[in-house]
Parts: sequence; C-alpha cells; structure tokens
Amino acid sequence: MREYSKTNTAIFYVILICLGLMSLGPIVLMLLTSLKLKVDIFNDVSTFIFMPTLKNYNSVLHDPSLMRYLGNSLYVGLVSTALTLLMGCMAAYAIVRFRFMGRDAVSLTTLLMRMIPPAVLTVPVFAIWTFQYHFGNNLHGLILVYVAINLPFVIWILQSFIEQVPIQLEEAARVDGANPFQVFFLVVLPVIKPGLAAAAIFTFRIAWNEFILALVLTNRATRTTPVHISLFMTEHNIDWGQIMAMGMLIAIPPIIFTFVASKQIITGMTAGAVKG
Repeated sequence: MREYSKTNTAIFYVILICLGLMSLGPIVLMLLTSLKLKVDIFNDVSTFIFMPTLKNYNSVLHDPSLMRYLGNSLYVGLVSTALTLLMGCMAAYAIVRFRFMGRDAVSLTTLLMRMIPPAVLTVPVFAIWTFQYHFGNNLHGLILVYVAINLPFVIWILQSFIEQVPIQLEEAARVDGANPFQVFFLVVLPVIKPGLAAAAIFTFRIAWNEFILALVLTNRATRTTPVHISLFMTEHNIDWGQIMAMGMLIAIPPIIFTFVASKQIITGMTAGAVKG
C-alpha cells in the first residue's frame, strides 16, 4: 500500500513539473530572445549558447513614446478596473439579495454575454464610437468598452462571494441604524475582499493585454502598449529582439498588480481563522 502511495506521489510530482516547464517555457524563450542580437535570433545553433546583450532593452527604453503608451495602458487598466468593480459588486448584490421577476435569467445572461469574443464587437463598436458618439481615438471610449466586456464576468464571480455573506450581519447593521449604502459599503464589501481582489486581477489583466479593440479605437497619441509592440512588425522587417524585450517589460505591471491583489485574497481567507 505504501509503495502504491509513493508511486502516485511520484507521478503527481512528475506531472506537476511537466506542467510547470510548459508554463515557464514561453517566458524563458521570450527572455532569451530579448537578450540576443538579430544574428543570434536567426541562428539555430545559438538557442541557449550565445553572448547576452541589453541592446534590445536599451533601444526600447530610449523610445520617447514608451512612457506615454505605458501611461495610457495604466490609466485604461486602473480606471476600467475600478469602474467595473464598483458597478459589478452593486449589480451582484442586487441579484443575490433582491427578489424580482427574471432574476435567474439576468444572472445567467451575465455569464452568456462574457462568451462573446471581443473581435466580434470590433466593427459595431468602431461604428458607434466614431460616427455617433465621437468617442473614437479616445481613452475614455476604450475604458467604457472594457467595462462592458468585463462587467458580466465580475458580476458572475462576485455573486458566489456575496451569497456566502451571512444575512445576519446585514440585519444587525440595520438594527444599529445603518442605511442600505452603509450596509453595503461598510459590511458587505469588507467581507468579500477576496472576491474583489480576484475580479480585479482578471479585469486589469484583460484591459492591459487587450489588442484588437485598442488597435481600432486608438490613434498615435492614445495607443496602449500592446498596440505599440505591433509597430515593431513592418512590411520588410520583424524585430523579434525588441518585441521580446518590450514583452518582458510590459509583463511587470500586471505581475505587481497581481501580487498586491493576492495579498487581499490571502488576508480575506485567513481573517476568520481560529488559532489553536
């Protein structure tokens, strides 16, 4: 029985290591490519043996437009995340706590709407924003689009967290004289911090990495970093070294945001722990 258990444990760790290598493989390849000269990139022999260089990073960091595009991405990502969480938690609370006709249909529809690919929305959104509301080539229009795309998923994921909040907490707050807004912001939201953090990670990463809609709805002044990366691909040349260097640099903000938000998840999960 012990041998059988040891065999299962060994198989489990082998599978875990293989999955880890598969996940880290693209990242390692991107890092190695960013440290190569163009002659080494197209040389099959120098896949792992080459003279590292920071030339690609130096070229990317000295691009005068880089900080502007990073600022655009941060602004779009943070503002769209904040708006999505604010509206999403309110909508999720209404679906969970209030009884109204078609509540189950609304809850299911929010999830089905998330299944629509963003590419399908490109042409109609471009037409509406450009010709009717004049939001084309505007960061605020891009923010509204990202809010609309991410809102259904945020509503769906926060419903499960709000359902786990004991109704007795809200009733006790009302007995103490709290109004509905105080109950929501001072009682419910602190309890569902892990859910808010998980939704924030998802929303920010989508807004930060999205390319198709950002390409259509922005211009030279309002481009985001994914659109800026595509400029390294021209009709006559593809600068893989700078593309990979740029990819490594723009991966840093989402990683930092994920670590910061993850602390809220861990804090919320351990807040009610009882020490033995």
